[in-house]
Amino acid sequence: MENLLEVKNLRVSYHTYAGEVQSVRGVDFNLNKGETLAIVGESGCGKTVTSKAIMGLIKKPGEIKKDSEILFNGKDIAKMNSKELNRLRGADISMIFQDPMTSLNPTMKIGKQIAENLIIHKGMTNQEAHDEAMELLKLVNVPNPEKRINQYPFEFSGGMRQRAMIAMALACVPKILIADEPTTALDVTIQAQIMELIKDLQRKFGTAVILITHDLGVVADVADRIQVMYGGKIVEKGNTNDIFYNPQHPYTWALLQSVPRPDLKRKEKLYSIKGTPPDLLKPPVGCPFASRCTHGMRICREVMPEVTTISETQSVSCWLQHPQAPKVDIHKIEGRE
Repeated sequence: MENLLEVKNLRVSYHTYAGEVQSVRGVDFNLNKGETLAIVGESGCGKTVTSKAIMGLIKKPGEIKKDSEILFNGKDIAKMNSKELNRLRGADISMIFQDPMTSLNPTMKIGKQIAENLIIHKGMTNQEAHDEAMELLKLVNVPNPEKRINQYPFEFSGGMRQRAMIAMALACVPKILIADEPTTALDVTIQAQIMELIKDLQRKFGTAVILITHDLGVVADVADRIQVMYGGKIVEKGNTNDIFYNPQHPYTWALLQSVPRPDLKRKEKLYSIKGTPPDLLKPPVGCPFASRCTHGMRICREVMPEVTTISETQSVSCWLQHPQAPKVDIHKIEGRE
């Protein structure tokens, strides 16, 4: 498959009054043409910061470390100037932000906001861009597009604002679409519609998608590959079957247990992970999940685990999976059966 994006040793820090917050700590991955890669983890694990780094949106007090590389078509995004980044954003790489109400300009009509991207990147006239914006609203299934194109964001529902954001992101048919929690604050029915819409548009345009989410349930039917992120690091990678049917990291096990299941008894409580994420002002020297892991060993707290290859498609950073470690039956862990 054609490799569109390659991220090597990505490290991002924020310099605050309290010290240096190491938000992303040495992340490596690649994205192939036309595939969907999901980055999954709880809030604060570094997912959104990773996506902003790919978009060139890390601003002071944030900093991408000098030895980091974000290669798109052979060019390092981390080293692009503002002019190069402006040409890249919207045209080659687009992003659907987490909250469309704060991402859309409240003082501009929806149609004008979509058209602006087409005028800047495709050199269309105002009329051409207006007509194309109308077609895009139809494409993302916004009802009454002739009326909606002249309305403001406050006149749209949450699901409709998200559809307008998708139309804006896909206006120039980008090679990569980053969707940052695209279903947050939407009800379950609308969530399913938005995810189905992204899938349909991906098939139509051949766009590669990076899906950022905390919910493994959202990615089950969408992602080709999944990488699980915790404490600023990727702790497990694999295709969808690997992660759902053969998870190897205790954090992945915990995330899967946290997904609501239809077979839960009426009064049975959802599983929650005990403890809190690590303080990235002073990141742990060992596994970032060690303090919350019910299977942690002494070495877990003292040394960052090596990457263990499970198969051609799956790898994990966990001492439990080291060849010399005692094996743990994941199906007997805290009621996974």
